[in-house]
Amino acid sequence: MKHVFIINPAAGKNKAACDMIPKIKKFCGEKQLDYMVHETKGPGDAIGFIKDYPTDELTRFYACGGDGTVFEVVNGAYGKKNVQVAVIPLGSGNDFIRLFGKKEDMLDLEVHLNGTPIQLDLIKCGDIYAINQCSMGLDAEVNAKQAYFKKMPLMTGESAYVASLLYCFLKKISNTFTIQIDDNEPYTQHTVFCVAANGRWYGGGFMAAPLAMPDDGLLDFIIVKKNMSRAKLLSLMGKYKAGQHLDWDCTTFVRGKKIKLHCDEIAAVNCDGEKQYVNDIVFELADEKITFVVPSNSNYFEEKTAG
Repeated sequence: MKHVFIINPAAGKNKAACDMIPKIKKFCGEKQLDYMVHETKGPGDAIGFIKDYPTDELTRFYACGGDGTVFEVVNGAYGKKNVQVAVIPLGSGNDFIRLFGKKEDMLDLEVHLNGTPIQLDLIKCGDIYAINQCSMGLDAEVNAKQAYFKKMPLMTGESAYVASLLYCFLKKISNTFTIQIDDNEPYTQHTVFCVAANGRWYGGGFMAAPLAMPDDGLLDFIIVKKNMSRAKLLSLMGKYKAGQHLDWDCTTFVRGKKIKLHCDEIAAVNCDGEKQYVNDIVFELADEKITFVVPSNSNYFEEKTAG
């Protein structure tokens, strides 16, 4: 097996990635692994590198960075044969891997080398793929603004998300969406946001989809209707972060394979941190799965069995 480490040198505000490179070289040398390290040169570099990388034999790509690096590795690897994806979390958010354990437990290279490959679902959004979550509405607006706050000193992924959330609350917290889930009848309502989830967390620790499982062949759709004041909604953000919003009278929670969204006004879309502005979007279960390596020290399988 080949081991290819895709490193975002800006991850963890540069230090985390710089510290990891010598660890990788030392570890792979001691284990006598066939490996290489590729440092990304800018946005989109990892996607192109992986797409062009020959995978005649089994190749494990390690996403060494934050959620943005995971997004690029997944999109480069999608559809390729003989490919596995592992994640070494070096970013400030690292939301997708929360389901598999704590960040600090995943910095040990040994747990990835001895990990268990499983098949995970993906979300198709136009011509790109998300492994974690896609959304449209307020939270997508927040995601778009989060990048601005993350550049500020001392800002973590979570604090930048909170700052962006407060900012966007003062701007626009409602859109009129026409929503269709699978082949059901479409309906129109004032909507705060709509999430299509494969994983549970986003925004640096907000549990938008507390029951989502990335290998169940379904997506979790969480739709929050705008039927309360701005102040009331803001007061509920703590419960939303903790994943205690599925029983709100303004929340619709269903599972399915496709959701279509239309907004007469241009609205923000978030696809694992990638942003765009559209009137229409479809989030749907991708045709193919991706092979993901669960670290050997993860409790994922035990917790899944326990429900």
